[in-house]
Amino acid sequence: MYNVIEKAFKEAEQLLHDFILKQNLDEMQRIVEMLAKGFLEGNKVIIFGNGGSATDAMHFAEEFTGRFRKNRKALPAIAISDSSHITCVGNDFGFDDIFSRGVEAYAKPGDIVIGLSTSGNSANIEKGLKVAKELGAVTVTLLGKDGGRLKGECDYELIVQGITSDRIQEIHMMILHIIIEGVERILFPENY
Repeated sequence: MYNVIEKAFKEAEQLLHDFILKQNLDEMQRIVEMLAKGFLEGNKVIIFGNGGSATDAMHFAEEFTGRFRKNRKALPAIAISDSSHITCVGNDFGFDDIFSRGVEAYAKPGDIVIGLSTSGNSANIEKGLKVAKELGAVTVTLLGKDGGRLKGECDYELIVQGITSDRIQEIHMMILHIIIEGVERILFPENY
């Protein structure tokens, strides 16, 4: 078992090492600056994903509406994760529409819509981001593997080129935390 545990940590370490490239760090900086500017202009964040990525989306949103490291003004962020919304839309329209209907309900021009997909091939993520673009929102993806069908489809993207969803999600969560910290450092420098 020791070897299994060590191997898991080494895989995660290698995946993180492979992600830390100038192009990815530059893209993260652009995302941080865009989010901070969006909040200053009165826009909100809408984020979504499936399975573990849905949990990551909720975690990201609550860090903005609650707090990350220190108390500060709440920032508007919504995770499309309400079970009644998902089951209603899934039942009435189909699973592929669960995020697009939420985006249609909440997004306005200038809002930031973020889709999380470890494969880049989730039809409901694609559809949600398509509606976001049609509504004039800024689109961001955190993807995995080779980026899948969503690669190159949004305004901003980060791809964690892992093989398994668990390792990809671990890096996605780290990326999301670092983005939150960056936004807070811009908007609330007195806290740092």
